[in-house]
Amino acid sequence: QVQLVESGGGLVQAGGSLRVSCAASGRTFKNYAVGWFGQAPGKEREFAASVSWGGGSTDYADSVKGRFTISRDNAKNLVYLQMNSLKPEDTAVYYCATGVGNWPYIRYINWGQGTQVTVSS
Repeated sequence: QVQLVESGGGLVQAGGSLRVSCAASGRTFKNYAVGWFGQAPGKEREFAASVSWGGGSTDYADSVKGRFTISRDNAKNLVYLQMNSLKPEDTAVYYCATGVGNWPYIRYINWGQGTQVTVSS
């Protein structure tokens, strides 16, 4: 089973940028799609972005499209979420997850512990 560890969260002012990372263990990481999800206090976990196995395809929630960019480096077992033009409503714990299925209909099966992103107004 792939183990996932998120990092890079923090406090940033509105309009600022942050890059969060997801480090994976295991040689099979390249066989999985990877998604990023955000969970704000008192709310359900919501999809933000996903990237396909080789990184050639991406998908974004409408709320982050044009501001967030997901990418992966399979040689380093890393997935990144570059977050630009951040808004206070982006404040959440961000989780990465590995998934299976037919792109872009991915079923996420393995989750990290999350990293907190706080955007101040």
